[in-house]
Amino acid sequence: MSFKIGNLEIENKIILAPMAGVSNSPFRILSRTYGAGLVFAEMVSDKGLLFNNEKTIKLLYMTDVEKPMAQQVFGSDLKTMVEAAMYIEKNSNCDIIDINMGCPVPKVAIKAQAGASLMKNPDMIYSIVSEIVKKVKKPVTVKIRSGWDNQSVNAVEVAKRIEEAGASAITVHARTRAQGYGGFADLDVIKAVKEAVNIPVIGNGDVVDGPSAKRMLEYTKCDAVMIGRAALGNPWIFREINAYLKDGTIIDRPTHQEIKEMMILHFNSLADLKGEHTAILEMRSHGPWYLKGIEHASALRKQLSQTKTKAEFISHIEAFFE
Repeated sequence: MSFKIGNLEIENKIILAPMAGVSNSPFRILSRTYGAGLVFAEMVSDKGLLFNNEKTIKLLYMTDVEKPMAQQVFGSDLKTMVEAAMYIEKNSNCDIIDINMGCPVPKVAIKAQAGASLMKNPDMIYSIVSEIVKKVKKPVTVKIRSGWDNQSVNAVEVAKRIEEAGASAITVHARTRAQGYGGFADLDVIKAVKEAVNIPVIGNGDVVDGPSAKRMLEYTKCDAVMIGRAALGNPWIFREINAYLKDGTIIDRPTHQEIKEMMILHFNSLADLKGEHTAILEMRSHGPWYLKGIEHASALRKQLSQTKTKAEFISHIEAFFE
């Protein structure tokens, strides 16, 4: 089940995706606890690091419990991307430096000309990756999309340039930037990239359970699968997929008691790291994700969206799950 990125041994093929506002230290710890072989931190801005933006610097926080961990960085300027990668190597305890070339959100891909926008410029991708690889000792990986839109699906060409530039692995989110998170991931793109390069390829898109993970691994021959939105409110997914890949075991979904305890644990972890107020704001997003598929939870969702204290948050949850 294990594979390697550079000299780093990854114990299994299930990886937590870098998700803004989600893949912070408490959630990475939960994901590792429940079986993620590798976790990615949410992306940081190259310029945010270099201008010592307090919010950006705080995103580099990690604990040894989360390792192995990849820190993702985004930007489009060669000089500042190289400097940011060097900053991360010096000031972060991460094991891998990952370059985001797949983010589709307008603020990143259009305004900053970073993320998925770089898919339109393979030469620039080569320059950024090769210069970073020369300047840092940690393995450098890159996350890409299929292409900018359906008329420019160039993941294979880009992947070859990334490998030439010296990267240690590539993650392919098999949707175009134009698709955003809609439609379906095209497994043929991941398969084609895997056939075109010799470094590990991580497949990303539409993996939601054991069978979909197995299908991606078997069809594309990719080295690992990355879980994004399916992990929202569901850190158990890593345990479930690992069991299924091992011998086809289908683990029962978590009980209401487990969900209640996990919500409180997640809240407390966020509060310890960021303070009660920020934990409440973040759990207004996470809470509804944990409650997905639970009958009659709409009233609780509404209560959580208006909660102002830890005591309120816990009392609402305990009353509902009684």
